[in-house]
Amino acid sequence: MRLFALSAIGRDRPGIVAAVSGVLLDRDLNIEDSQMTILRGHFAMTLIVAAPESIDAGALRDGLENVRKRLSLDAVSLNEVAAAGGEGGEGGEASHIVSVYGADHPGIVHAVSSTLADRGWTITDLTTRLVGDEDAQALYAMMIEVALPAGVGTDDLERAMAAVAAAQGVEITSRELEQDAL
Repeated sequence: MRLFALSAIGRDRPGIVAAVSGVLLDRDLNIEDSQMTILRGHFAMTLIVAAPESIDAGALRDGLENVRKRLSLDAVSLNEVAAAGGEGGEGGEASHIVSVYGADHPGIVHAVSSTLADRGWTITDLTTRLVGDEDAQALYAMMIEVALPAGVGTDDLERAMAAVAAAQGVEITSRELEQDAL
């Protein structure tokens, strides 16, 4: 099997997922992992899809380009990727969640992510939202799932985030992520 990363973004409208997944199904591709959301009125999707070895990547790109044009999407990207070697890739499975709240300003994501990266701690999921109306100071909210290595705990994470919170003027809390057994 060959793996591809597929991304698409465009003004939100019904039918984007149906159109993209139809192109994939017509070529016997399977959606293995996905993240889809609406960001300020724009629908964004990122998929990891498995394809047969015999896939004609050019024809697949042509099919996706037809969808992009038909739905007036802003961008569609397809790139072959190597297998990551298990769920969560190199960083492992999420073990903790970090919540960040404060007045919106540039640099919050960079400050938090740099602090985690400097310690070798992997972000497995990150979501942000801007909350509030245009007349008032907007509230910035960020939720991050982090994979901490063995021997590193919530106290270590809280100490690292305390300096970021003070420097950025935001509130940061962290807790261990509850694992669901399936």
